[in-house]
Amino acid sequence: MYTLLALDLDGTVLTDRQTIHPNVKASIQEISKRYHVVIVTGRHHTAAYPYYLELGLTTPILCCNGTYIYDYRTNAVLTHNAINRHQALTFIDLAKKHQMKLVMYTTNAMVYSHNDPITYMHTLKEWSQKYPSSQRPQIHQTDDFKALAVTEEHIWKFVIEGSPSSIEHFKNYPWINANFNGEQSWSNRVDFAAKGNSKGNLLSNYVEHIGYQACHVLAVGDNHNDISMLQYAGLGVAMLNADHTVKNNAQYICKTDNNHDGLAQLFHEKFKG
Repeated sequence: MYTLLALDLDGTVLTDRQTIHPNVKASIQEISKRYHVVIVTGRHHTAAYPYYLELGLTTPILCCNGTYIYDYRTNAVLTHNAINRHQALTFIDLAKKHQMKLVMYTTNAMVYSHNDPITYMHTLKEWSQKYPSSQRPQIHQTDDFKALAVTEEHIWKFVIEGSPSSIEHFKNYPWINANFNGEQSWSNRVDFAAKGNSKGNLLSNYVEHIGYQACHVLAVGDNHNDISMLQYAGLGVAMLNADHTVKNNAQYICKTDNNHDGLAQLFHEKFKG
């Protein structure tokens, strides 16, 4: 019997319009009254917060592809494996050398460049403005990533953007391979977290800590950064909109994509009683 539901956000719980289908929301809210529901996301905790509130959850959230666990009730980081300062500074230098556009996820914000911005960050910032200040995701710009990296308590992850060939070359750079875990998040973007971090690893630690086992876990995702948790879970579910690689690492395929209510139907079947 499944007693813990692990949910990715983008492309899974969230529609392409960054909303939650009403039937999916109602289903998750109902399940959370009887079972343990946890969000496992590539997002920064401030970018996931509005959805956490909308779903009415009280559990901690696993953020930035398995980098840290955040408790909104106490506004505290419970555990983490952040990028150390020396590695962050070297990464910034290498990204500049390889002409990569860069986003840096810091302690309490997502930061992108004034001079060479990643376009989707403008879109994300516009989206954030619709929320009141108490819920608003923190998205800022900087002229100097290195100066910020020196003063920040935590660097959670980097996102780079570039041409497919330049990204492939960057990913295969020996120092990057030795110190970072890179996972594709879009056709021209890769997320880089500290070596050893993955959704599957952190979810495994979290599940064990609260007294459950993998067989109790139903996990749902749609992207390559979800594969590790789909492989770990007792039942790993890929969304219909996932690519073949993700689907091949799942045990079950949701009958619809993220824009419809297939998850609600799935949850009704798997969390009966």
